[in-house]
Amino acid sequence: MDYKPLPIGIDNFEMLIQRGYYFLDKSLLIKELLDKKGDTNLFTRPRRFGKTLNISMLRYFFEDARDLNGNKIEHSSLFNGLEIMQAGEKYLAHMGQYPIINLSLKSAKQPTFDLAYLMLIRQIAGEYERHSFILEHLALQDQKERYSRIMCEKGGIGDYVDALFFLSKCLYKYYNKKVIILIDEYDVPLENAFLSGFYPQMVDFIRSLFESALKSNEYLEFAVITGCLRISKESIFTGLNNLNIISILNHNFSEYFGFTEKEIKKICADYHMESQYTLCQEWYNGYIFGESNVYNPWSVIKFMYDLQADSNCFPSAYWANTSSNSIVRKLIECANDETKEEIEALIEGKSIEKPVHEDITYDEIYNTMDNLWNFMFFTGYFRKVRQRMDESTKQQYVEIMIPNQEVKYIFRTKVLSWFQEKIVEKDLTALYTALLNQDAAALEKELNELLLETISFNDAYENFYHGFIAGVLSKMKGYRVRSNREGGRGRSDLFIRPVTRRKAAYVIEFKIANSIDELDKKASEALAQIADRQYQQELYNDGYKQVVSYGISFFGKDCLVKVGAVALRQTDTR
Repeated sequence: MDYKPLPIGIDNFEMLIQRGYYFLDKSLLIKELLDKKGDTNLFTRPRRFGKTLNISMLRYFFEDARDLNGNKIEHSSLFNGLEIMQAGEKYLAHMGQYPIINLSLKSAKQPTFDLAYLMLIRQIAGEYERHSFILEHLALQDQKERYSRIMCEKGGIGDYVDALFFLSKCLYKYYNKKVIILIDEYDVPLENAFLSGFYPQMVDFIRSLFESALKSNEYLEFAVITGCLRISKESIFTGLNNLNIISILNHNFSEYFGFTEKEIKKICADYHMESQYTLCQEWYNGYIFGESNVYNPWSVIKFMYDLQADSNCFPSAYWANTSSNSIVRKLIECANDETKEEIEALIEGKSIEKPVHEDITYDEIYNTMDNLWNFMFFTGYFRKVRQRMDESTKQQYVEIMIPNQEVKYIFRTKVLSWFQEKIVEKDLTALYTALLNQDAAALEKELNELLLETISFNDAYENFYHGFIAGVLSKMKGYRVRSNREGGRGRSDLFIRPVTRRKAAYVIEFKIANSIDELDKKASEALAQIADRQYQQELYNDGYKQVVSYGISFFGKDCLVKVGAVALRQTDTR
């Protein structure tokens, strides 16, 4: 069957429409923008929730586009059949009527300020070049010279700090119409600068660029800005009293970023994947923007794409590698016992409550755990369950939980692995010594202390503990750790082989207890299983003469260790 191609990574509206990609109509965003009449609108949404495509759609709708010779380019046909075309002449009268400054800051993700600044001025220069047909119409010579310097990337920082204002003025003089400014991913250079160590320099530049363009700009019709996080007015939007912030807590525009329930049913029907609707719901649903329930659009599109090749394929955590995880990793590094308990509760499907701080700055994120929780909430790791205000303090609180299986998978893999890495970096000499000396009590003590450092969850079963033990033993010098190797009549959990066969090798079997009182019984069962299934036989076959068996049982963050008698390889003396 001939289906429309799915737009994997396509965020240019013109390309999407002209090449016939599948498109779920979000064009009534235009109507709501005109109805609300916001002066400067800041939309904050998680990564990959359609911000860039919406910015592109706005540009192609509103822009009085010209080629390099100043000839008008008609874009109205791109909107044929879309809902905005039925909204009425009141809205269509704005189509193709405004000069547009369209700037994306996502390319400024560079390791140094000089490189990030270079990428920003290249973006600005690109907009100047796109409008270069107005250059010969500038009245004053010094304006022409400045325009040329900026366009050719030869200007000084003084040319660029108010370059958007200057371009607004030049465009107004040419069109005799006020300008619409569209800025996508405004906070990417700020997050990157914070993580790379040049945050103050970047804040100063972005603040100057925005303040001149958005504050008291007499040539501005309105502006739309997108990003993941609301940065406080004091940091970037100094004195910008006309800033209209639409976060995921705001009820306005709630259905235009992400896919709604109705849209998910439509895409499943359009691709004859109705049978996969429940999986889409379990894995990618659960975000609450305002009062709208939305799905992660990037992950849904990727899943539908994979289903075209294999209608029985399993869903994946597509979003895991699209969002910056650096700050989330800091949550792990800073986690105290209370934070670890909260992460465990979230993985188990429970909710926690945190105070809302919408206007933090990046250099404040690490100041408190509450700031880190807020960062994760606003960037898509949690969903809102409910919201309340403390009447005595007037502080807002939000109850949050993991939204779906995709994010839960991220927690159970990435977050858990970060805890494991943190543990492996510790000095584990005492643990290794206890293991090699067959000191069950000391080994049990060391493992119990390490278990307190990580997180666990009720549905982890043996895999969690298997990975945990394999990780902490992987750094043993002179030994190789192997998981789930064939041995005897079954599969042991872990083999530990010394490089030299003169030393003893080790077999470890894990069991999960249902209660603290069952730990002793389960550890004994583990030892019995090793003996019954002859797991040590593979080690004998590999030339080892001594094999030590360990049975380890777990319940939550408690473990019990039992060591078996040293088994010696029987030598045939005939």
